Amino acid sequence: MASSRGEILEAFGRHLALQRGRSAHTVRAYTADVADLLHHLDPGADPATATGLPPMDLTTLRAWLAAQQRRGMSRATLARRAAAARTFSRWAHRSGHLPADVGARLRSPRPDQHLPTVLRVPDATALLAVARERATGPVQLRDWAALELLYATGVRVAELTAVDTTDVDLRERTLRVTGKGDKQRVVPFGVPAAEAVQAWLARGRPALVTPASGAALFLGARGARLDPRTVRAVLHRLTALAGVHDIAPHGLRHSAATHLLDGGSDLRSVQELLGHASLATTQRYTHVTPERLRAAYTQAHPRA
Repeated sequence: MASSRGEILEAFGRHLALQRGRSAHTVRAYTADVADLLHHLDPGADPATATGLPPMDLTTLRAWLAAQQRRGMSRATLARRAAAARTFSRWAHRSGHLPADVGARLRSPRPDQHLPTVLRVPDATALLAVARERATGPVQLRDWAALELLYATGVRVAELTAVDTTDVDLRERTLRVTGKGDKQRVVPFGVPAAEAVQAWLARGRPALVTPASGAALFLGARGARLDPRTVRAVLHRLTALAGVHDIAPHGLRHSAATHLLDGGSDLRSVQELLGHASLATTQRYTHVTPERLRAAYTQAHPRA
């Protein structure tokens, strides 16, 4: 009996997680992308009852991406969806769901090369000062500690919310995080972040902890592990209160990387801190100010 499309998607998700070692976030994103592709190819089908896959070839895959581009989808999202389609096509062919690997020659749109928005150092300082001033209750202590760690370490928000209490070493001031591909790395943080985390652990977390909390470092108001969406909402609210540019948690990651470079860190060290597999990713990720370029040139070039 042929598998339903829902069962095929579930099997694809298990393949991504168990055999490819992809993160839960990537599994969710890729399976959602493929579900959208199948709906585009056969909009009236019910995934729970429709069996097998609808006919697809390179032309239909390109038409799917083109339709999304017309709807205004970003190049980064289009590139991810193309990658999801290629991965699914290869797996579906090997699993016997497709007669050929129709996505093998599907090319991804080039991602936008625009520089990300970052905070200036005084703005980052003002933002964290507001978070500290408001840290009078358990939730506010959590918000302060979370933002301090995001900026101090440059970790992704999903990495931060996945951290357990055992992943924090306040004596050494290091944080162990699990990044993409389940790769672990240890990143340092400074005294301000250590003070915020210590205050959260001493006065904030005990007030929110419940049997459902487990070992999670950061907790939601009801005691469960903190949701990344809550961190985003907190950051948007506090940037408004601080009167600085509105950014998402990834903006703090961009800012941390840029400020490290401006402070004299080398690109390879920043790559290790951010957990990037490629140095080219780190180069695209960071602002390098004209002042830093001029200072580096003046210091290093023999004819400066």
